Amino acid sequence: MKIAAAPAPCPRATLAAVDVLLANPRGFCAGVDRAIEIVEIALERYGPPVYVRHEIVHNRTVVEELRAKGAVFIEDPADAPEGAHLIFSAHGVSPRVREAASARGLRVVDATCPLVTKVHVETLRMVDEGYDVVLVGHAGHVEVEGTMGHAPDRIHLVESVTDVAGLDVPNPERLGCVTQTTLSVDDTREIIEALSRRFPAIRLPRKDDICYATQNRQNAVKELTAQADVVLVVGAPESSNSNRLVELARKSGATAHLVQTADDLDAAWFTGARRVGVTAGASAPERLVAEVAHRVHALAGAGETRALPGVEERIVFQLPSELR
Repeated sequence: MKIAAAPAPCPRATLAAVDVLLANPRGFCAGVDRAIEIVEIALERYGPPVYVRHEIVHNRTVVEELRAKGAVFIEDPADAPEGAHLIFSAHGVSPRVREAASARGLRVVDATCPLVTKVHVETLRMVDEGYDVVLVGHAGHVEVEGTMGHAPDRIHLVESVTDVAGLDVPNPERLGCVTQTTLSVDDTREIIEALSRRFPAIRLPRKDDICYATQNRQNAVKELTAQADVVLVVGAPESSNSNRLVELARKSGATAHLVQTADDLDAAWFTGARRVGVTAGASAPERLVAEVAHRVHALAGAGETRALPGVEERIVFQLPSELR
């Protein structure tokens, strides 16, 4: 009996080459670098445990690594033993939190980003001069809670142009404005323009409160979306600046996803894509970006990885005096 020849093996499917474009700048900013360094130095100098009020920055990987070294993250200073070392997170705190820490005799190291501190100083200056203050920001965000805590009865939170229309203030002639540092530049501009139209005498910030790093990363995403079919933003769901990058990418016409690590990627996202853009919020380490880029190539096809040209950031913030 003649035996039929075995069918030839099917050729192994090959993936089309997909290029990964890296936004520039991306990832850590000077305030985040400083905050993480503060915790690491404090652990070396004082020994664990060192307590940190709130997550030092909004990134799961960073927080878990610091926890493994001996950092203990708490929300209430009452959860730290009397006399312990307590670090305030980069997002800043209200006077109430500072008073609670002092009452327990906690030895405080302040890792508040200097740009957040600038907003606090501007807010207090206007309140001291008899102004009510409009704070443009997101309700519930830890930075907003810290700023509002300086004068909760004199600060009015607005999140949108619609909120401006319903704003009721005691004296429109004595009104100032500050903003959360991690907002969308474009959306904030619209809100401030609406405030200026409704309250012509409003005292606007002397300088844009949105930090240089937030603005640079948003500009870089606009460049990225002009070339990429899909944009991945490495960041945490709690990270305001990371969420704004996702929103901006989508408004610019790209499909965009927020991911915390390379494990979050879905191969279906890259069907038909030829260029995938990757950026990171200001709290995300560069190694997570590298892992995401590597995973894109594994899932979608190995092309080249290249960084787009962009602004070089050279800003460095000093450590607190007690740690220098």
